[in-house]
Amino acid sequence: MAVVARMLIARILALVPLVLGVILFVFLVMQFSPVDTAVAALGDSNPTQEQLEQFRRDNGLLDPLPLQYVHFVWHLLHGDFGTSVITREPVGQTIATALPLTVQLTVLGLLIAVVAGLVLGVTSALFRDRWPDQLIRIVTLAGVAAPAFWIAVLLVQWLAVGEGLFPTSGYVSPADSFGGWLNSLTLPAISLALPVAAQLTRIIRTSMVEELDKDYVRTARGGGLPPVVVVGRNVLRNALINPLTVLGLRVGYLLGGAVVIETMFALPGMGQNMIQAVKDGDTAKVQGFVITIAVGFVLVNLIVDVLYLIANPRLRSRS
Repeated sequence: MAVVARMLIARILALVPLVLGVILFVFLVMQFSPVDTAVAALGDSNPTQEQLEQFRRDNGLLDPLPLQYVHFVWHLLHGDFGTSVITREPVGQTIATALPLTVQLTVLGLLIAVVAGLVLGVTSALFRDRWPDQLIRIVTLAGVAAPAFWIAVLLVQWLAVGEGLFPTSGYVSPADSFGGWLNSLTLPAISLALPVAAQLTRIIRTSMVEELDKDYVRTARGGGLPPVVVVGRNVLRNALINPLTVLGLRVGYLLGGAVVIETMFALPGMGQNMIQAVKDGDTAKVQGFVITIAVGFVLVNLIVDVLYLIANPRLRSRS
Protein backbone atom coordinates (compact mmCIF):
# COMPACT_ATOMS: atom_id res chain seq x y z
CA MET A 1 0.00 0.00 0.00
CA ALA A 2 3.03 2.28 -0.17
CA VAL A 3 2.01 3.66 -3.56
CA VAL A 4 -1.48 4.40 -2.28
CA ALA A 5 -0.09 6.16 0.79
CA ARG A 6 2.25 8.34 -1.29
CA MET A 7 -0.52 9.32 -3.68
CA LEU A 8 -2.84 10.08 -0.77
CA ILE A 9 -0.25 12.35 0.84
CA ALA A 10 0.26 14.13 -2.49
CA ARG A 11 -3.51 14.70 -2.80
CA ILE A 12 -3.71 16.14 0.72
CA LEU A 13 -0.74 18.47 0.16
CA ALA A 14 -2.30 19.67 -3.09
CA LEU A 15 -5.37 20.75 -1.14
CA VAL A 16 -3.56 23.55 0.68
CA PRO A 17 -2.88 25.83 -2.34
CA LEU A 18 -6.22 24.82 -3.83
CA VAL A 19 -8.19 25.90 -0.76
CA LEU A 20 -6.16 29.11 -0.48
CA GLY A 21 -6.87 29.77 -4.15
CA VAL A 22 -10.60 29.25 -3.63
CA ILE A 23 -10.58 31.64 -0.68
CA LEU A 24 -8.61 34.20 -2.71
CA PHE A 25 -11.05 33.95 -5.61
CA VAL A 26 -14.07 34.45 -3.36
CA PHE A 27 -12.34 37.33 -1.56
CA LEU A 28 -11.48 39.13 -4.81
CA VAL A 29 -14.93 38.62 -6.31
CA MET A 30 -16.57 40.13 -3.24
CA GLN A 31 -14.39 43.23 -3.63
CA PHE A 32 -16.37 44.06 -6.78
CA SER A 33 -19.65 43.97 -4.89
CA PRO A 34 -21.57 47.25 -5.24
CA VAL A 35 -22.59 46.98 -1.58
CA ASP A 36 -20.66 49.24 0.78
CA THR A 37 -20.13 47.25 3.97
CA ALA A 38 -19.98 50.39 6.09
CA VAL A 39 -23.27 51.73 4.68
CA ALA A 40 -24.93 48.31 5.09
CA ALA A 41 -23.80 48.11 8.71
CA LEU A 42 -24.62 51.69 9.76
CA GLY A 43 -27.31 52.65 7.26
CA ASP A 44 -30.20 52.38 9.73
CA SER A 45 -28.67 55.06 11.97
CA ASN A 46 -28.15 57.66 9.21
CA PRO A 47 -24.37 57.83 9.77
CA THR A 48 -22.22 60.79 8.87
CA GLN A 49 -19.29 60.48 6.48
CA GLU A 50 -16.91 60.60 9.46
CA GLN A 51 -18.69 57.66 11.10
CA LEU A 52 -18.51 55.66 7.89
CA GLU A 53 -14.77 56.36 7.57
CA GLN A 54 -14.23 55.41 11.21
CA PHE A 55 -16.08 52.12 10.68
CA ARG A 56 -13.90 51.34 7.65
CA ARG A 57 -10.72 52.06 9.62
CA ASP A 58 -11.84 50.01 12.63
CA ASN A 59 -12.66 47.01 10.44
CA GLY A 60 -9.61 47.16 8.20
CA LEU A 61 -11.57 48.09 5.07
CA LEU A 62 -9.05 50.80 4.18
CA ASP A 63 -6.04 48.45 4.38
CA PRO A 64 -4.34 47.30 1.15
CA LEU A 65 -6.03 44.27 -0.41
CA PRO A 66 -3.11 41.86 0.26
CA LEU A 67 -3.22 42.78 3.95
CA GLN A 68 -7.00 42.38 4.04
CA TYR A 69 -6.63 38.93 2.48
CA VAL A 70 -4.03 37.86 5.03
CA HIS A 71 -6.27 39.04 7.87
CA PHE A 72 -9.23 37.28 6.28
CA VAL A 73 -7.39 33.95 6.01
CA TRP A 74 -6.02 34.34 9.54
CA HIS A 75 -9.52 34.76 10.93
CA LEU A 76 -10.79 31.79 8.87
CA LEU A 77 -8.05 29.58 10.31
CA HIS A 78 -9.39 30.45 13.76
CA GLY A 79 -12.96 29.65 12.74
CA ASP A 80 -13.96 33.31 12.48
CA PHE A 81 -16.05 33.96 9.35
CA GLY A 82 -16.82 37.51 10.42
CA THR A 83 -20.01 39.10 11.68
CA SER A 84 -23.20 39.72 9.76
CA VAL A 85 -23.75 43.43 9.16
CA ILE A 86 -27.52 42.84 9.18
CA THR A 87 -28.17 40.56 12.17
CA ARG A 88 -24.92 41.33 14.06
CA GLU A 89 -24.53 37.58 14.63
CA PRO A 90 -21.32 35.61 13.91
CA VAL A 91 -21.46 34.13 10.43
CA GLY A 92 -19.99 30.90 11.76
CA GLN A 93 -23.01 30.47 14.01
CA THR A 94 -25.37 30.83 11.04
CA ILE A 95 -23.31 28.33 9.02
CA ALA A 96 -23.36 25.84 11.91
CA THR A 97 -27.17 26.07 11.94
CA ALA A 98 -27.73 25.89 8.17
CA LEU A 99 -25.00 23.46 7.09
CA PRO A 100 -26.48 20.27 8.66
CA LEU A 101 -29.67 20.62 6.61
CA THR A 102 -27.73 21.08 3.37
CA VAL A 103 -25.58 18.05 4.22
CA GLN A 104 -28.70 15.99 4.94
CA LEU A 105 -30.27 16.99 1.65
CA THR A 106 -27.08 16.33 -0.32
CA VAL A 107 -26.42 12.94 1.28
CA LEU A 108 -30.03 11.82 0.79
CA GLY A 109 -29.94 12.98 -2.84
CA LEU A 110 -26.60 11.22 -3.38
CA LEU A 111 -27.94 7.99 -1.87
CA ILE A 112 -30.97 8.05 -4.18
CA ALA A 113 -28.80 8.88 -7.21
CA VAL A 114 -26.26 6.12 -6.53
CA VAL A 115 -28.86 3.41 -5.90
CA ALA A 116 -30.94 4.39 -8.94
CA GLY A 117 -27.87 4.80 -11.17
CA LEU A 118 -26.45 1.46 -10.08
CA VAL A 119 -29.67 -0.49 -10.61
CA LEU A 120 -30.50 1.13 -13.96
CA GLY A 121 -26.91 1.09 -15.23
CA VAL A 122 -26.37 -2.60 -14.47
CA THR A 123 -29.78 -3.53 -15.87
CA SER A 124 -29.12 -1.58 -19.05
CA ALA A 125 -25.73 -3.27 -19.56
CA LEU A 126 -27.04 -6.79 -18.92
CA PHE A 127 -29.90 -6.27 -21.41
CA ARG A 128 -27.72 -4.46 -23.93
CA ASP A 129 -29.51 -3.45 -27.14
CA ARG A 130 -32.77 -5.03 -25.96
CA TRP A 131 -35.93 -3.20 -24.99
CA PRO A 132 -34.99 -2.63 -21.28
CA ASP A 133 -31.73 -1.07 -22.42
CA GLN A 134 -33.45 1.10 -25.03
CA LEU A 135 -36.08 2.26 -22.53
CA ILE A 136 -33.51 3.12 -19.84
CA ARG A 137 -31.36 5.01 -22.35
CA ILE A 138 -34.34 7.14 -23.44
CA VAL A 139 -35.30 7.86 -19.82
CA THR A 140 -31.74 8.76 -18.80
CA LEU A 141 -31.34 11.01 -21.85
CA ALA A 142 -34.40 12.95 -20.69
CA GLY A 143 -33.06 12.96 -17.12
CA VAL A 144 -29.70 14.43 -18.18
CA ALA A 145 -31.45 17.20 -20.11
CA ALA A 146 -33.93 18.08 -17.33
CA PRO A 147 -32.73 20.67 -14.78
CA ALA A 148 -33.35 19.99 -11.12
CA PHE A 149 -35.63 23.00 -10.58
CA TRP A 150 -37.92 21.89 -13.45
CA ILE A 151 -38.15 18.40 -11.97
CA ALA A 152 -38.96 19.99 -8.61
CA VAL A 153 -41.85 21.94 -10.12
CA LEU A 154 -43.29 18.78 -11.71
CA LEU A 155 -42.95 16.77 -8.50
CA VAL A 156 -44.63 19.49 -6.44
CA GLN A 157 -47.51 19.75 -8.89
CA TRP A 158 -47.96 15.98 -9.08
CA LEU A 159 -47.12 14.52 -5.67
CA ALA A 160 -47.59 17.51 -3.35
CA VAL A 161 -50.42 19.62 -4.80
CA GLY A 162 -52.14 16.92 -6.84
CA GLU A 163 -51.86 13.80 -4.64
CA GLY A 164 -51.11 15.48 -1.32
CA LEU A 165 -48.49 12.86 -0.46
CA PHE A 166 -45.75 15.33 0.48
CA PRO A 167 -45.59 18.91 1.79
CA THR A 168 -44.92 21.67 -0.71
CA SER A 169 -42.41 23.38 1.59
CA GLY A 170 -40.99 23.45 5.09
CA TYR A 171 -38.58 21.35 7.12
CA VAL A 172 -38.99 18.99 10.08
CA SER A 173 -35.95 18.14 12.19
CA PRO A 174 -35.17 14.41 12.55
CA ALA A 175 -34.96 15.00 16.29
CA ASP A 176 -38.64 15.96 16.30
CA SER A 177 -39.92 13.30 13.90
CA PHE A 178 -37.92 11.00 11.63
CA GLY A 179 -40.97 10.36 9.47
CA GLY A 180 -41.68 14.07 9.20
CA TRP A 181 -38.01 14.73 8.35
CA LEU A 182 -38.02 12.11 5.60
CA ASN A 183 -41.34 13.41 4.30
CA SER A 184 -40.07 17.00 4.13
CA LEU A 185 -36.84 16.10 2.29
CA THR A 186 -38.10 13.42 -0.10
CA LEU A 187 -39.20 15.70 -2.95
CA PRO A 188 -36.16 18.03 -2.70
CA ALA A 189 -33.80 15.03 -2.61
CA ILE A 190 -35.47 13.36 -5.60
CA SER A 191 -35.34 16.64 -7.53
CA LEU A 192 -31.60 16.84 -6.93
CA ALA A 193 -30.97 13.14 -7.47
CA LEU A 194 -32.69 12.44 -10.79
CA PRO A 195 -30.28 14.34 -13.12
CA VAL A 196 -27.29 12.84 -11.28
CA ALA A 197 -28.84 9.36 -11.37
CA ALA A 198 -29.32 9.70 -15.14
CA GLN A 199 -25.67 10.67 -15.62
CA LEU A 200 -24.42 7.85 -13.39
CA THR A 201 -26.63 5.34 -15.20
CA ARG A 202 -25.03 6.16 -18.55
CA ILE A 203 -21.51 6.05 -17.10
CA ILE A 204 -22.09 2.74 -15.27
CA ARG A 205 -23.69 1.19 -18.36
CA THR A 206 -20.70 2.12 -20.54
CA SER A 207 -18.23 0.81 -17.98
CA MET A 208 -20.19 -2.41 -17.49
CA VAL A 209 -20.41 -3.06 -21.24
CA GLU A 210 -16.64 -2.64 -21.56
CA GLU A 211 -16.04 -5.14 -18.76
CA LEU A 212 -18.56 -7.66 -20.09
CA ASP A 213 -16.71 -7.73 -23.43
CA LYS A 214 -13.36 -8.65 -21.87
CA ASP A 215 -11.77 -12.08 -22.19
CA TYR A 216 -11.84 -12.95 -18.48
CA VAL A 217 -15.64 -12.73 -18.47
CA ARG A 218 -15.95 -15.17 -21.36
CA THR A 219 -13.43 -17.47 -19.67
CA ALA A 220 -15.33 -17.39 -16.38
CA ARG A 221 -18.62 -18.11 -18.11
CA GLY A 222 -17.02 -20.90 -20.13
CA GLY A 223 -15.70 -22.41 -16.92
CA GLY A 224 -19.23 -22.80 -15.62
CA LEU A 225 -19.35 -19.97 -13.10
CA PRO A 226 -22.90 -18.70 -12.52
CA PRO A 227 -23.61 -15.31 -14.17
CA VAL A 228 -24.51 -13.81 -10.78
CA VAL A 229 -21.04 -14.66 -9.45
CA VAL A 230 -19.26 -13.38 -12.55
CA VAL A 231 -21.16 -10.10 -12.61
CA GLY A 232 -21.30 -9.50 -8.86
CA ARG A 233 -17.80 -10.55 -7.88
CA ASN A 234 -15.74 -9.43 -10.87
CA VAL A 235 -17.51 -7.34 -13.50
CA LEU A 236 -19.36 -4.99 -11.18
CA ARG A 237 -16.38 -4.39 -8.91
CA ASN A 238 -14.10 -3.52 -11.84
CA ALA A 239 -16.76 -1.52 -13.67
CA LEU A 240 -17.41 0.78 -10.70
CA ILE A 241 -13.83 2.09 -10.57
CA ASN A 242 -14.30 4.53 -13.46
CA PRO A 243 -17.70 5.88 -12.30
CA LEU A 244 -16.13 6.45 -8.89
CA THR A 245 -13.73 9.00 -10.38
CA VAL A 246 -16.58 11.25 -11.55
CA LEU A 247 -18.70 10.83 -8.44
CA GLY A 248 -17.01 13.78 -6.74
CA LEU A 249 -18.07 16.12 -9.55
CA ARG A 250 -21.63 14.86 -9.25
CA VAL A 251 -21.59 15.61 -5.51
CA GLY A 252 -20.51 19.12 -6.44
CA TYR A 253 -23.56 19.34 -8.69
CA LEU A 254 -25.74 18.28 -5.76
CA LEU A 255 -24.22 20.95 -3.52
CA GLY A 256 -24.75 23.62 -6.18
CA GLY A 257 -28.26 22.44 -6.96
CA ALA A 258 -29.17 22.51 -3.27
CA VAL A 259 -28.93 26.32 -3.38
CA VAL A 260 -31.89 26.52 -5.77
CA ILE A 261 -33.84 23.57 -4.41
CA GLU A 262 -33.69 24.81 -0.81
CA THR A 263 -35.14 28.12 -1.92
CA MET A 264 -37.95 26.45 -3.86
CA PHE A 265 -38.95 24.27 -0.90
CA ALA A 266 -38.31 26.94 1.78
CA LEU A 267 -35.64 24.83 3.50
CA PRO A 268 -33.50 26.87 5.92
CA GLY A 269 -30.19 25.51 4.66
CA MET A 270 -27.06 27.06 3.17
CA GLY A 271 -28.72 27.84 -0.15
CA GLN A 272 -31.68 29.80 1.12
CA ASN A 273 -29.51 31.67 3.64
CA MET A 274 -26.96 32.54 0.96
CA ILE A 275 -29.58 33.89 -1.45
CA GLN A 276 -31.11 35.95 1.35
CA ALA A 277 -27.64 37.29 2.24
CA VAL A 278 -27.13 38.35 -1.39
CA LYS A 279 -30.46 40.20 -1.34
CA ASP A 280 -29.52 41.93 1.94
CA GLY A 281 -26.03 42.84 0.73
CA ASP A 282 -24.54 40.91 3.68
CA THR A 283 -21.00 40.45 2.31
CA ALA A 284 -19.65 38.52 5.31
CA LYS A 285 -22.42 35.93 5.08
CA VAL A 286 -22.04 35.51 1.34
CA GLN A 287 -18.29 34.98 1.70
CA GLY A 288 -18.76 32.50 4.53
CA PHE A 289 -21.41 30.45 2.71
CA VAL A 290 -19.54 30.35 -0.61
CA ILE A 291 -16.24 29.38 1.01
CA THR A 292 -17.92 26.66 3.08
CA ILE A 293 -19.59 25.13 0.02
CA ALA A 294 -16.40 25.38 -2.06
CA VAL A 295 -14.23 23.80 0.64
CA GLY A 296 -16.86 21.10 1.10
CA PHE A 297 -16.68 20.36 -2.62
CA VAL A 298 -12.89 20.07 -2.42
CA LEU A 299 -13.06 17.73 0.59
CA VAL A 300 -15.66 15.52 -1.10
CA ASN A 301 -13.38 15.16 -4.11
CA LEU A 302 -10.53 14.20 -1.76
CA ILE A 303 -12.69 11.48 -0.21
CA VAL A 304 -13.61 10.19 -3.67
CA ASP A 305 -9.92 10.16 -4.63
CA VAL A 306 -9.15 8.12 -1.52
CA LEU A 307 -11.91 5.64 -2.35
CA TYR A 308 -10.56 5.36 -5.89
CA LEU A 309 -7.04 4.69 -4.65
CA ILE A 310 -8.34 1.99 -2.31
CA ALA A 311 -10.62 0.39 -4.91
CA ASN A 312 -8.16 0.39 -7.80
CA PRO A 313 -6.48 -3.05 -7.87
CA ARG A 314 -3.71 -1.79 -10.18
CA LEU A 315 -2.47 0.57 -7.47
CA ARG A 316 -2.59 -2.16 -4.85
CA SER A 317 -0.62 -4.49 -7.13
CA ARG A 318 2.14 -1.89 -7.53
CA SER A 319 2.79 -1.93 -3.82
